[in-house]
Amino acid sequence: MLEVRNITKIYNPGTVTEQRLFNDFSLTVEEEQFVTIVGGNGSGKTSLLNIICGSIPIEAGDVLVDGKSIAKLKDYQRYASMGRVYQDPAAGTCPGLTMLENLSLADNKGKPFGLARGVNRQRRDFYREQLRELGLGLEDKLDVKMGALSGGQRQAVALLMATMTPLRFLILDEHTAALDPKTAETIMELTNKVVREKKLTAMMVTHNLRYAVEYGDRILMMNQGRVVLDRAGVEKAATSIDDILTMFSQISIECGH
Repeated sequence: MLEVRNITKIYNPGTVTEQRLFNDFSLTVEEEQFVTIVGGNGSGKTSLLNIICGSIPIEAGDVLVDGKSIAKLKDYQRYASMGRVYQDPAAGTCPGLTMLENLSLADNKGKPFGLARGVNRQRRDFYREQLRELGLGLEDKLDVKMGALSGGQRQAVALLMATMTPLRFLILDEHTAALDPKTAETIMELTNKVVREKKLTAMMVTHNLRYAVEYGDRILMMNQGRVVLDRAGVEKAATSIDDILTMFSQISIECGH
């Protein structure tokens, strides 16, 4: 179980641009839950993911896994049990390295470094089979540099790399936003397949309301650092895009827009 407990996050404290985003904010995500998160710009969606991953500090509160605090762990310690896919397809891969080298780096995550070669050629067949399962024809491009692939291909490989080693949590930060509609559909189908087959706990921020409604088993809407809608199970399954749009309209009216 993942828990964000009583967190406070202030941007630019002590300045004229100070902004208190989270104030005593708490959220619990159950094991193997797939949570989709929507909300307007500045609502706190990505900040929440960054806090969970340790990318930004907090002024108060805690982040816990199974009741144990991870708030003071270094990034690499948190990522021992977490995988993350970013909005930018280039962010999760090394463009100057081949796909084989990228996959080898991901495969060695958490293992001690020595003087042996980082690329294990004996794992080529394993990588090829993993790529074949993506259904994108990448299995014969192991020696192609990542920078030469399309955005969708790189994002598919980034998803594979993020989940290659055993982990419990998958963090998805608008990971289809930079892709064309057809490729985005492919990546979402792959994402859902990976989450379900590997029994992961997943949190996905998205601006695509259809994806938020169709995928996952819990939906959150955030506004100004608060959860204004939280539906799971049967309630989530019954939620439509129109329901979400209505909520957005109400929030917009309340904010005077």
